[in-house]
Amino acid sequence: MAEETISIGPGGERAAARYLEQKGYEILERNFRVLGSEVDLIAKKDETLCFVEVKTRGTNDYGLPEEFVDERKRRKIIRAAKVYTGKKKYEDFFVRFDIISVLRKDGAVEINHITHAFQED
Repeated sequence: MAEETISIGPGGERAAARYLEQKGYEILERNFRVLGSEVDLIAKKDETLCFVEVKTRGTNDYGLPEEFVDERKRRKIIRAAKVYTGKKKYEDFFVRFDIISVLRKDGAVEINHITHAFQED
């Protein structure tokens, strides 16, 4: 887990993007929208495309941030990924669905990167 100071909302997505870049990922898209769906971050590392949902919370009193990615949201991300891979000529890439949870704590944040968080059925 990485720690840094951020603001809520877009700050969580910026922190997640910086985290991925520090891990060697290239950010291809932010807030990619298609067919009524949005993917917070699309990143590439080697031959893998990662479709990343970022959840930022101020506390975990009502559950961990990643617990708020429900089945409906997962289906929308998968649908957007199919469109993206077809349009952007990434058909030969491995596709992975990740969640990055950003939890604000005492003026800093904790980042938890959950790889392979879900998959297409």
